[in-house]
Amino acid sequence: MAEFMTGLKRTHYCGELRSTDIGKEVVVCGWVQRQRDLGQLIFIDLRDRTGIVQLAFDESTDRAIFEKAFPARAEFVLLARGTVRERTSKNPDLPTGDIELEVLELRVLAKSETPPFEIVEDSNVKEDTRLKYRYLDLRRPDMQRKIIGRHKIVKVAHDYFDQNGFIEIETPDLIKSTPEGARDYLVPSRVFPGSFFALPQSPQLYKQLLMLSGFDRYMQIARCFRDEDLRADRQPEFTQIDLEMSFVDQDDVMAIGEGFMKRVYKEVLGIDIETPFRRMTWHEAMDRFGSDKPDLRFGMELINLSDLLRNTEFKVFAGALAGGGSVRGINLKGKAEALSRKEIDKLTEWIKAYGAKGLAWTRLAEKETSSYEKFLSPEEVAAIRSAMGAEPGDVLLLVASDENKVVWDSLGALRCNLAARFDLIDKSKPCLLWITDFPMFEYSKEEQRWVAMHHPFTMPRPEDIDKLATDPGAVCAVAYDMVLDGNEVGGGSLRINDSELQAKMFEALGFTPEEAQHRFGFLIDAFKYGAPPHGGMAFGLDRLVMLMLGCDSIREVIAFPKVASSSALMTEAPTDVDAKQLEELGIAVVATQPQK
Repeated sequence: MAEFMTGLKRTHYCGELRSTDIGKEVVVCGWVQRQRDLGQLIFIDLRDRTGIVQLAFDESTDRAIFEKAFPARAEFVLLARGTVRERTSKNPDLPTGDIELEVLELRVLAKSETPPFEIVEDSNVKEDTRLKYRYLDLRRPDMQRKIIGRHKIVKVAHDYFDQNGFIEIETPDLIKSTPEGARDYLVPSRVFPGSFFALPQSPQLYKQLLMLSGFDRYMQIARCFRDEDLRADRQPEFTQIDLEMSFVDQDDVMAIGEGFMKRVYKEVLGIDIETPFRRMTWHEAMDRFGSDKPDLRFGMELINLSDLLRNTEFKVFAGALAGGGSVRGINLKGKAEALSRKEIDKLTEWIKAYGAKGLAWTRLAEKETSSYEKFLSPEEVAAIRSAMGAEPGDVLLLVASDENKVVWDSLGALRCNLAARFDLIDKSKPCLLWITDFPMFEYSKEEQRWVAMHHPFTMPRPEDIDKLATDPGAVCAVAYDMVLDGNEVGGGSLRINDSELQAKMFEALGFTPEEAQHRFGFLIDAFKYGAPPHGGMAFGLDRLVMLMLGCDSIREVIAFPKVASSSALMTEAPTDVDAKQLEELGIAVVATQPQK
């Protein structure tokens, strides 16, 4: 039987005890990290979230206590009362390595079976196993540091925005479905059979309504939900640091965002961030780096070769240019010997996932080889090499397509792949910048219409408003994304606050007035009563924590994450529910084809 804590309370955490505590009687609680039986001596390393302290049992220990310590094994939960004393054999690797606890009283609060993996730092255990036994995984010191680090970042957010005049307001989690963007998670209503709530993809509409309500600075640590297709490092439920401001312009919102990043890096990591951040337009980012979240910690910029090859007879390049696309390339400097032909072939297959049909290459090794130069004139070869700054030892990698997006996506991903492979990334300090002037719309081939790149409430640049009806593809938005080390960590925009302009926006998206009213009528109606100019942004908390703490996956900084299939290995959710529950909701389950 387990014992109780009756009459005893913890006085100190295990990892807090130091030499200055020698002679004190203390009470500690925690889990057994390991037990060492040396015959007449028993040592137990007791662990809690602050660290480890050694419990000592020797010939002077009461025999009943000694015998209670003998069967203690890993992950037993113990309470120990004792006197802090200096250790005979000190451990310089432990903060508590100069002292130990001479145990005067020991209680076994809970026993443990042998865990499926050892609770140690940086455990080399498969992720599926760790997630199935997440409650054990979270006991590991490195995981506890990550979760505590997340807590510290959230605390800074609360403090910073409070000190800058923001009011924290909770918005609803059961809302109206407004399907424009990702797929909603739907919640059936028992009271209104056949009707559904949706879980919020973001608090966007409500925070705009709060601006109309006169709360000119709002923030919230908001839970959001998106029923997206399977993606490796996305979660169906995630957290945003959400904010909105009235009577501001783009620079005001950016300054608040930069101030938060400066503050959080300083307080959590002790790193000074320079402000203001660099700014780059979307078009410049795509042309130079093939990405709207460019990693500027290394070079290898994209080179546009289209003009040089305008009259080429090589069908692959000529066809791409004739179709309105481009030919671009990157130069992997000095790696011709390190990047073999076999590896280039693998990259050629890998890049097809981004829509590219192939990869043209030249290896300027001791023996030069190329997949395309024999199809070009000597003048064209020389022009390409000159434009790309080619030197002996370089590898030139080119992509051609009649869609610029394919070229950008392919080379943008390839430069990041190669930079990581060849350790070209400068990780000495964070690299932050803003991407601005995003296209307002992108064309959906699936829906055969223009869709909003961000959302339908984004303000177009004033100089582009006249193009909404005539040339939507040329309209730029007053939108901005914050990029950290090649990852988007936040983004936002100024919002439309004029009902007439909002109607034009809906029209450009192909909505009839009736459709717009049906979907967003409550917001449209609110605009009739005086909407202030407003704008805001949201930080992706999970991704921000991941990057600040140097983790490889957002699952490492979420206490109970889902896997790529959106399921929970620990609880086995989602599961079937009782037929009576479905009957109360007026829902019948029908067979569907399993997802491939």
